[in-house]
Amino acid sequence: MSEQKATNVTWHEGLVSREDRYNILRQKGATIWFTGLSGSGKSTIAVALEKALFERDKLSYRLDGDNVRLGINKNLGFSAEDRKENIRRIGELARVFGDAGIIVLSSFISPYKLDRDRVRQLHEAEHLNFIEVFVDCPLDEAERRDPRGLYRKARSGEIKNFTGIDAPYEVPVNPQLHLQTNMLSVEEEVDAILEYLEKNEILAAPCSVCVDDKGGKEAVSI
Repeated sequence: MSEQKATNVTWHEGLVSREDRYNILRQKGATIWFTGLSGSGKSTIAVALEKALFERDKLSYRLDGDNVRLGINKNLGFSAEDRKENIRRIGELARVFGDAGIIVLSSFISPYKLDRDRVRQLHEAEHLNFIEVFVDCPLDEAERRDPRGLYRKARSGEIKNFTGIDAPYEVPVNPQLHLQTNMLSVEEEVDAILEYLEKNEILAAPCSVCVDDKGGKEAVSI
């Protein structure tokens, strides 16, 4: 589904650079990619992180698995091929948000390593930040939580191709962050992500000229 079908098309550059957008927002664009089983806590962490970033005057936007399947991906199911296309589209959307300077909080089971790696490569090819967060939760704990009864339906055969039951989940090999949600509070998980963002200077603009406390401009080395 991802081949280029349109011909005679060319990327049109604008007069505003990525760095210009980053400087306006006083942050760098990034995609934080939460992956893990259904019920592991991906969306819960993303919601809490969005609020924490807002309180720091940082602009972020959540791309949630269910939300996008009610809109841009409403024509996709849960077959292996549809899952692949689902992640491809979200990867492209996250890339655009990142180029705009927004911190994207992307919460998807995204069970296949190859699909996640392709999204990473898409970002890295354009020098955009991609942060894979493995939201690690034992299957029995995810089933115990089961807020919508999805595991129960999968066990009974009412739902087919359900990750962890009759469809595989490929564990991330080298995620930037590994959160064990059965051992950490949401607050601790959010703090770990914020610490990573601060350490990697994503919560600051990469400006060569910044505004000083008096409203004037001072040179800052990159």
